[in-house]
Amino acid sequence: MANANRTIQILLAVLAATSITNGTAKTTHHLQFYMHDTVTASTGSAPTAERVVRGATPLPGDPINRFGDMYVIDDPLTEGPDAASSRVVGRAQGFYLFASRSGDGALLLSANMVFTAGEHNGSAVAVLARDAILDDVRELPVVGATGGLRGAVGYGLLRTHAFNASSNNAVLKIDMYLSV
Repeated sequence: MANANRTIQILLAVLAATSITNGTAKTTHHLQFYMHDTVTASTGSAPTAERVVRGATPLPGDPINRFGDMYVIDDPLTEGPDAASSRVVGRAQGFYLFASRSGDGALLLSANMVFTAGEHNGSAVAVLARDAILDDVRELPVVGATGGLRGAVGYGLLRTHAFNASSNNAVLKIDMYLSV
């Protein structure tokens, strides 16, 4: 019996070592970038978010947005917070909609973070999340990834870097932590 247990232990150790050397060990990636959500155009800045559905119910204390408003986005992702001087590394493509009647700023965000430059060029990360925009930090669950990040699991932490209440334009800082 002792020999059988010892044999099983050795086999398990060999299998564990084999899986690590066969490339199945996870690698952790920290991606940091800024998302520029431009609802209202300005000089030199075209809109990147377009309202495609107008909700019927006004949100309390919000003169612009309504419950059910849906915006489709194709927002640039940059290395730094200044869109004019930062390198573009990708696009956030998807939609968000105002999903709470209470006026607490809760959105449903569904987006693909598509990387077009840098280390992750050709990869994309999909997120599907509740984005409570009035919170200092929001968590974005990663629901999938492609390219060099295929099979990734993880999350993103989203922070509002800048927001203009009259234009609805925002710059968001995203720190993404992925295990591939």
